[in-house]
Amino acid sequence: MRRADRLFQLIQILRRSNRPVTAARLAEELEVSKRTVYRDIADLAGQRVPVEGTAGAGYTLSADYDMPPLMFTAEELEAIWLGVELVRQLPDATLANNASDVLTKILSALPAKLIGAVTESAVAVKPEPCSDNKPDTRPIRMAIRQGKKLLLHYHAASGELSSRIIWPVVLGYDQHHCLLIAWCESKGDFRHFRVDRIVRLAVLEEKITLPRRELQQKWRHWRKEMFSPVK
Repeated sequence: MRRADRLFQLIQILRRSNRPVTAARLAEELEVSKRTVYRDIADLAGQRVPVEGTAGAGYTLSADYDMPPLMFTAEELEAIWLGVELVRQLPDATLANNASDVLTKILSALPAKLIGAVTESAVAVKPEPCSDNKPDTRPIRMAIRQGKKLLLHYHAASGELSSRIIWPVVLGYDQHHCLLIAWCESKGDFRHFRVDRIVRLAVLEEKITLPRRELQQKWRHWRKEMFSPVK
């Protein structure tokens, strides 16, 4: 790796971490010696990049540091390509289209020498049979972002058809199903709903009474309690 590329990568590592990163960890990821890391840190400081910390405690990047956007590396483009291919296979028509749009935008901005990293990628995803049932999740995602309740008409696995008001939290995916995780007012608890079993839904004007972050925290706590192994 060229020195300039290594310095940029060092900054990227520090930017993505919310706690001090030790020289040993930096050296491992950059595949260099700790002595090289110390020298690179000194070089960045000399260029007025606000790296804070010490050799023993680790390093952080000042939160107010703003680095101009950089061109992707070939490895980063392969990661993007892999992500796009995985999203295209999800049971969600709109997200699949969004992923294709993202890739088109990236390809239009790439220099010619990097396009091959996408069109001739060194990574690939195993093809999975595509389901014909790919629901449109835009109303659900809009409700989540806006903190609005949903009126759901749901066809359960038992065959029961029910109507309920829910507080949508997040959409979860695997290769075969899209799950809407929500707080159900009638059950007074969190529930998982398969989106392909939703018969009809309506976004209500009524707002969820909890801030989005707090609702998600409660769901994560519920998930931890529900799925933690019994000791």
